[in-house]
Amino acid sequence: MVFALFILSMITYIDRTSVSTAKEPIAAELRLSDQQVGMIFSSFALGYAFMQIPTGWLADKVGPRVVLAGTVSFWSALTALTGAAWSFVSLLLIRFLFGIGEAAVFPGSARAIRNWMEPGERGRANGALFAGSRLGAALSYPLLVWMLSVWRWRTVFLVLGGIGAAWSVTWLVWFRDFPASQPVAQSVATQYSDDQAASRVTVSVPLALAMLQYIASNFTNFISLSWMFPYLKSQYRLTNQSAALYAMAPLLLGAMSQGLTGWAIDRLYSSPLRAWSRRLPGIFGFALAALALLGVTRAGSVGLAVFAFTIAIFGADMTISPSWVFCADIAGNRTASISGALNMFGSLGAFASANVFPFLDRRTGSSSTYFLLATLLDLAGMLCWFRMRSVALHLPVPGVYAPENGR
Repeated sequence: MVFALFILSMITYIDRTSVSTAKEPIAAELRLSDQQVGMIFSSFALGYAFMQIPTGWLADKVGPRVVLAGTVSFWSALTALTGAAWSFVSLLLIRFLFGIGEAAVFPGSARAIRNWMEPGERGRANGALFAGSRLGAALSYPLLVWMLSVWRWRTVFLVLGGIGAAWSVTWLVWFRDFPASQPVAQSVATQYSDDQAASRVTVSVPLALAMLQYIASNFTNFISLSWMFPYLKSQYRLTNQSAALYAMAPLLLGAMSQGLTGWAIDRLYSSPLRAWSRRLPGIFGFALAALALLGVTRAGSVGLAVFAFTIAIFGADMTISPSWVFCADIAGNRTASISGALNMFGSLGAFASANVFPFLDRRTGSSSTYFLLATLLDLAGMLCWFRMRSVALHLPVPGVYAPENGR
């Protein structure tokens, strides 16, 4: 199950970043300005954010099997349809609908992980899931450069759509919402009154802080999925091939970050630091990202810039798995809905990132302003984690909701 979701995450991010890599032929044929391209990048994030809570609710009610199969089929069709765009408006609408289609992927995956995995295993499961996203994004750069050298950009999107459709059919035939034995969601380890937990979660301070820090995390992360490739190419006058190779590095290290962080979460959960098993990776990750972003502003060469980018993305990615495990801890049978709300706020951060970068660059004449803003957001995200409590020192008593017992 985790491997299937890992592959889905890879496909998701290959399709998501494909427009960034294909920016030049698309912009040339459709006569798009950088500002219009930024709007196209962010239209995905807007549609993605808009449907997070509805698709999360649907995954909780119907189950991740049908919801993921249906939505992956839908956005795969939109990926193929991207190749039929004929104007700025048509591409804007297609990518907005594509974002709506992809909205269910991670809330639905979160529900599948909660249904099948114990609390002490969810860190590694989420780490694998999001490692797939970074590997997919990293591989998309050289893969798309190669595909674009062989086919027209319109054909490339048709091929990508077919890959997602194949995954959807396989998932529908093979996967089941729960194990054949008693669902993990009802085991003693997670039996702290799901309905009571979810009702308290919706008004909790820790949940509000989780949403705020996830905005900061996605604000930093989204630059690697949108403007990093064209930024490196134009700033350091690189070829497509060189820019693709440089743009891979932060994403490959981000994948490593996801795996290491997932492992660390589960190890901490089994140690005397159980109550901090979600918080410590989040705190350290944001601190690392903030320091590295300052380094980007001082980089005098492409090597130093990529190194600083890599450390920043590594740190920001450290905050993702604990955020999703945090939601599974506190949300009970509303895991997909609450995770969807988290991802909605994160998508708003991505939407802002895609538009703020070209705006600040144009208004101030320097990209450093964007990186300084991202640094401040990451420092604020770090502070949020100090109050985000979801795990008690000991396993909860069955039927009692006690996320931290005030500790």
